[in-house]
Amino acid sequence: MSRKKIILTGDRPTGPLHVGHYVGSLRSRLELQEDHEQFVMIADMQALTDYAKDPKRVRDHVFQVALDYLAVGIDPKKSTIFIQSLIPALSELTMYYLNLVTWNRLKHNPTVKQEITQKGFGESVPAGFMTYPVSQAADITAFKASLVPVGEDQRPMIEQTNEIVRSFNRIYQTDVLVEAEGLIPKIARLPGIDGQAKMSKSLNNAIYLSDAPDVVLKKVKKMYTDPNHLRVEDPGQVEGNPVFSYLDAFGSDQEKIQELKDHYQRGGLGDSVVKKYLADVMLEFLEPIQKRRAEFEKNLDQVVSYVMEGSEKAKAVTEKTLQEVRSAMHLNY
Repeated sequence: MSRKKIILTGDRPTGPLHVGHYVGSLRSRLELQEDHEQFVMIADMQALTDYAKDPKRVRDHVFQVALDYLAVGIDPKKSTIFIQSLIPALSELTMYYLNLVTWNRLKHNPTVKQEITQKGFGESVPAGFMTYPVSQAADITAFKASLVPVGEDQRPMIEQTNEIVRSFNRIYQTDVLVEAEGLIPKIARLPGIDGQAKMSKSLNNAIYLSDAPDVVLKKVKKMYTDPNHLRVEDPGQVEGNPVFSYLDAFGSDQEKIQELKDHYQRGGLGDSVVKKYLADVMLEFLEPIQKRRAEFEKNLDQVVSYVMEGSEKAKAVTEKTLQEVRSAMHLNY
C-alpha cells in the first residue's frame, strides 16, 4: 500500500502549544505517523507575518515547539520535524505561485479575513500576512502532500492550495503538483476558556501543554460555563458549554460524562462540581506529556539534532520538487 505524505503547517512558534492544538492536529499526527510518511513543520517564517518586529520571540519558541511535539509522542524516527526557514525551496515556490493568485482572491480568503479581524490589524495588514495562504500552498506542494490534518478554520487554505495546483498544472501543461485533501478531526476546535469560539495564544484564553498543575486548576476554575445557570438547582445548558466541550475532548469515561450532562441539564449540579472533575481529567491527560517533556529538556542538544536532521531531509525532498517545477516552467537554466 502506498504511503501518503503529510505536511502540517499550523504551528507557528510564537508561544507554547495548547490543548486546542492537540485536539486540532497533534492527535491526528500521532495516529498517522504509524503508517504515513509525515513532515511536521515549525512555521517560523509564517510566524514572522505578524511578529516581524519581534523575531526573538519566534526564535525562542522554535525548539520549545519541538519539545512539545516530542512530549506528546511525535517520534522523529517516524515523522520528519523541520524548520520552515531552513528550506530555501519553499520561498522560491511561493514567488512562482504568487503570480497565479489575484490580490482580490487573497483578500476574500475566509481564514485570512477572520485572522485580520482577530489580530486587529485594521488598515495596516502586512503584505506577508496577506500572502501566507500562498506560502502554505508552497509548503504543502513542495512535499507533494496528499493529506493535510487541519482545523475546520483552515479548510479555505486547502481549497486555495488546490486552486494553485490546478492553475499551475493547466498553465504549464504538467502534472507535477498534487492536490491535497484536508483531514478535519472529529473535534476540530476547542473554545477558549473564556467561551470565545477559538482558543488562541493572542487571546490569552488557552490551557497550554506545559502549564503547571496549579495553573491548570486556576484556569479550569475560572472557565466560562452557562451564564444562565445561576443556581445549582437551575437546569443548565450543555451545548456550547466549554467545560463539557473539554470533557468530550479529553475524558475517557464517557458514561460518567453523560451522567454529568444529564444531571446538569435537569438541574441540581453545580458548575464547581463539573469543573472539579474536568480539572482531574486535564491533569491526568497532561501529566505524562509533561514528564516526557522534562526528560527531553535534559538533553536539548538531542532535540536540536532531531530538528536539524529533519530539516536536511526536508530540504532534499523539496529541492527535487523545485527542480520539477522549474523544468515545467522552462526555468531550468
